[in-house]
Amino acid sequence: MAIYAISDLHLSFGVNKPMNIFGEVWDNYEETIKKNWIETVKNEDTVIIPGDISWAMTLKESVKDFEYINNLPGNKIILRGNHDYYFSTKTKMLNFFESQGFKNFNIIHNTAIEVEDYIICGSRGWGKTENNNVEQDKKIIAREEIRLKNSLEAGKKLQEECLARGEKKDIIVALHFPPFISDFVKIMEEYNVKICIYGHLHGYGHNMVREGIIGNIEYKMVGCDYTKFNLIKLSK
Repeated sequence: MAIYAISDLHLSFGVNKPMNIFGEVWDNYEETIKKNWIETVKNEDTVIIPGDISWAMTLKESVKDFEYINNLPGNKIILRGNHDYYFSTKTKMLNFFESQGFKNFNIIHNTAIEVEDYIICGSRGWGKTENNNVEQDKKIIAREEIRLKNSLEAGKKLQEECLARGEKKDIIVALHFPPFISDFVKIMEEYNVKICIYGHLHGYGHNMVREGIIGNIEYKMVGCDYTKFNLIKLSK
């Protein structure tokens, strides 16, 4: 069993929002992802999708997008991105999945999930508002830092329970935004995070990607257009 990640699917089966308006790299990308996913992921594997999953504005509009993901193999762990406008609360999302018969979905929101030899934590994170509202950005960042801490506290508790069983499990943090602002990195270092994945960056934004081991954390960019629509393996 393995853990993979891919971010920023930006699916739009239920709304008119084709991604190839952002460049031909997005031509038929849904089929490319589907092909790569099926060739890579087994039913017992786990796939983390850290945000910007669907362009839908409502859960009704998102049905076909999550149906597409549901029909792909593996257990899915999702987080909210800045464009997941249909996403209100974790409870409503889980009820939605159940009502549609979508299986094997889980959500990280102030929580942590034990998967194989790892514990998955995370939050949306933040960059900046589209209108560069500095005060609003500060409030959102402060809230997201609290959510990350809540998730890591839950992860720490799971770690201690695993250690009591004689099992050492490292923490993977999934964020939508890159973590290299404010105190996100500092918070992760305090909890001895092993791997941090993120997405959000597209096009010229790929010039701002930072990967590899920085400090004691290994960073991986998993935005789908950056990975050429391949899933990135996180587990050993």
